[in-house]
Amino acid sequence: MVQVAVTSEPLDPASLGRELNAGSAGDGAVATFTGLVRAHNQGRQVRFLEYEAYEPLAIKALKRIVSEVEAAWPDARLGIHHRIGRLEIGDASVVIVAVSAHRAAAFAACRYAIERVKQIVPIWKREHFEGGEVWLEGATADPEDQDARQAAYRTACA
Repeated sequence: MVQVAVTSEPLDPASLGRELNAGSAGDGAVATFTGLVRAHNQGRQVRFLEYEAYEPLAIKALKRIVSEVEAAWPDARLGIHHRIGRLEIGDASVVIVAVSAHRAAAFAACRYAIERVKQIVPIWKREHFEGGEVWLEGATADPEDQDARQAAYRTACA
């Protein structure tokens, strides 16, 4: 099973959910987060986004997030797929699926994962908008920073 991926191919949340849930009829909850390319950002009309990644480190960071989720919510299984390349308005840029016996763990694991993706995964995006383009700030936290990790946990469990 591919729990994490960085890919230029379109993302399929339903397929990832089926993959994580395969062979586990006892689970009662699947929580999914799908991040989409917005048409507007900071008052600008967005044309498209370009995502770039240092894939070996991005995969390592995504696997770390899966391990953190497994430690915090032992009955949860997590999958994270992130797109790279050119994405059009409405395209899915990131998909996170959490499967668990109960909804509270599934929702919390999913929320924690997206917070950590934003904190530690080395994926950058360039926003192309009417009249220009700009690189947007990407992950800035040290993966070992316990304060950042605790902040993500507090957000997930709020």
